[in-house]
Amino acid sequence: MQSDSEPESPPQLSLSNHTNNEDIHVPEPRDGFYGYTDEKSLQHMEEKRWAHRRASDVSTVVADGGAQVAGSLKLTAIPEPQMPHKPGEPLFYKDEERTRTAQAQAQIHATITPEYARVFQLFQRALELRDKYIFKSLQRLGDDPRHHDDHFHGITEGYADVAGVKPDANFASARAEYSTCQPWKIYPKPPPPHWRFNSKKQAAATADGLDNLEEEFEFDKCDIPSPHEWTFELDDKGVYQIYPANGEKTPIFDIPTIREYFVDLDFVLSVISDGPAKSIAYRRLKYLTSQFEMYSLLNESQELAEMKSVPHRDFYNVRKVDTHVHLASCMNQKHLLRFIKSKMKRDPDDVVIFRDGAELTLEQVFRSLNLSAYDLSIDTLDMHAHQDSFHRFDKFNLKYNPIGESRLREIFLKIDNKIDGRYFAELTKEVMADLEQSKYQNCEWRVSIYGRSEDEWDKVARWVVNNKLYSHNVRWLIQVPRLYHVYKESGSVKTFEDVVINVFKPLFEVTKDPTSHPELHVFLQRVVGFDSVDDESKAERRIHRKFPYPRLWDLNQNPPFSYWIYYMYANMASLNHWRQARGFNTFVFRPHAGEAGDTDHLTAAFLTSHSISHGILLRKVPALQYLFYLRQIGLAMSPLSNNALFLTYERNPLPDFFKVGLNVSLSTDDPLQFHFTKEPLLEEYSVAAHIYKLPQSSLAELARNSVIQSGFEMEIKRHWLGQEWYLPGAAGNDIHKTNVPNTRLAYRHRTLIEELQLVNQKVGVPVS
Repeated sequence: MQSDSEPESPPQLSLSNHTNNEDIHVPEPRDGFYGYTDEKSLQHMEEKRWAHRRASDVSTVVADGGAQVAGSLKLTAIPEPQMPHKPGEPLFYKDEERTRTAQAQAQIHATITPEYARVFQLFQRALELRDKYIFKSLQRLGDDPRHHDDHFHGITEGYADVAGVKPDANFASARAEYSTCQPWKIYPKPPPPHWRFNSKKQAAATADGLDNLEEEFEFDKCDIPSPHEWTFELDDKGVYQIYPANGEKTPIFDIPTIREYFVDLDFVLSVISDGPAKSIAYRRLKYLTSQFEMYSLLNESQELAEMKSVPHRDFYNVRKVDTHVHLASCMNQKHLLRFIKSKMKRDPDDVVIFRDGAELTLEQVFRSLNLSAYDLSIDTLDMHAHQDSFHRFDKFNLKYNPIGESRLREIFLKIDNKIDGRYFAELTKEVMADLEQSKYQNCEWRVSIYGRSEDEWDKVARWVVNNKLYSHNVRWLIQVPRLYHVYKESGSVKTFEDVVINVFKPLFEVTKDPTSHPELHVFLQRVVGFDSVDDESKAERRIHRKFPYPRLWDLNQNPPFSYWIYYMYANMASLNHWRQARGFNTFVFRPHAGEAGDTDHLTAAFLTSHSISHGILLRKVPALQYLFYLRQIGLAMSPLSNNALFLTYERNPLPDFFKVGLNVSLSTDDPLQFHFTKEPLLEEYSVAAHIYKLPQSSLAELARNSVIQSGFEMEIKRHWLGQEWYLPGAAGNDIHKTNVPNTRLAYRHRTLIEELQLVNQKVGVPVS
């Protein structure tokens, strides 16, 4: 694949599939941003138009065909799930309710002009493309064997989404009659429903007064399956393919090609940069925001009454999951300082590092820094991200070094070091103990696999297994930093294909033969997905019109975000199919996206990802934000992190996203750099509640969203949220567990259904 200097023709917005192209044309970044000037101009035109309207015209449809969709805020008109009939309730809608619903739908259809119909068809095509990529990578609810237990048997094909049953599905038809997987067994076994924490690792079943010793992790008790007959091989395009045992060289599973991916990416970029699409999406988002504000005014007292009627449950004892937190910074500064001081006092003679041809003890390391335990303080550590880190990701990365010394980071916050990560494991256990003591706070820690060598996976797995880093409150994600250019300069890799091999080959080996990497097989049972991390604000210089395949990428330049995302997605999708066939747990893709950078970052994530972290740039891309809303793609947002790095707290779009109805949750990102208290997740909720003036019902909804976005097993989610939490709207809510008013979730469901019906209208208008 060579560079080509011929100019590209402008993209045409068409619903036809262009996957027959012979060359891979990588799409240019498009201007999908909706700037301040555009927003103010539109608001000015709206105000001027309404000011000139006659009073007699208020009830008529506007002449320019604006999508003025009327609807009653009365919740009796909500199309609710088909629930079992209760005695005393009417079996059918009342006639006036049925008439009102029909009139609203007729008005929706009447106000759709050819321009609106064209844009909605483009949106519909973009949503279908996302569904295709999620389906082919097995990221929907029910695809992972961990989702199957004695109660949940899966969802009928065509009705499942990443977080549950599709909102417009018939719930009765969506239930699978039998499970395709064996019930998943969690080891160690979760504690009983009623328990109390104590330092001796005992769980007390207070319901019957029996004290049961909690099951502890023992590697010898883990089942290690035998090898599988299928084989795997890296193809010439950089994707691992699975082949049958008979030697046939046709892949068993259909994985989207990189050409298909870039064509689909180009189509979605064309949609979100289309002028009418941006304007229409902006109007719909403003409408949803206004509707939520009206709903809040009318139903605030009703929500409060529902919450007060629930015994025991409140904000502090609803389950919350920190869905975005990095392991190397999962503790606060005071905790790390206390741990370092204790080691200096108790174990000063530990040999901890090899530097300059000599082995150094901990005491010698600090003596070389002219520091004692008494000298250390929070200010001395200097690990908090202050104002000097704003828009300076390079300075932020240096904050991971205690006292600015990389050797201290290697000793205390690294796995692969002279002491095999012993200090880091002890520190991690202390944070785990804090989480277990709080009971209601849970974490998904991100641990790094860099892709510099194939043995990284075994080192991390042995570190977790040998130190028994297992907790009922913790699951793991694997983050892959996009640092190919650094490894290339250091000589660790020769081509980008080496990174792909180092990251994914051990995973395919352990899937084929778990006995080849037994610790890795056991560790992967607690891994829920993959992440892709780095500084998104870095400029991506494009020197090729057509990017080379990984085996040919020997440049010093780092591949662009969309290129990285494809190879993470494609290899994970191939791996998921094999693991599902073997009855092993599968993985989801949850990258960092939209913290900075171009619109193609968020667009690539829209196609390939289960959910994302950050996503603050969606505030500038209304068309893409609207698509994220329609598919309820999870956003793990960290306002305190953004406040220190990219966006001040008062400008963060979290409250706007929440009003629209996006699937947002709160996360901490890096407590070591951004938080001060022992409970950083509660600190995040507390600041948001004060600054954004969030009521208790909204905090409970954010907490519920965090559990749904997380990768905890079905058995645990049912205990935390309710037996059928995966059903949309009030049907999937158990207010006695979530403390979220049924009224709130019924409203969310109704508005989402209305928007989906609007987009899915079949008006027969051709797309130019």
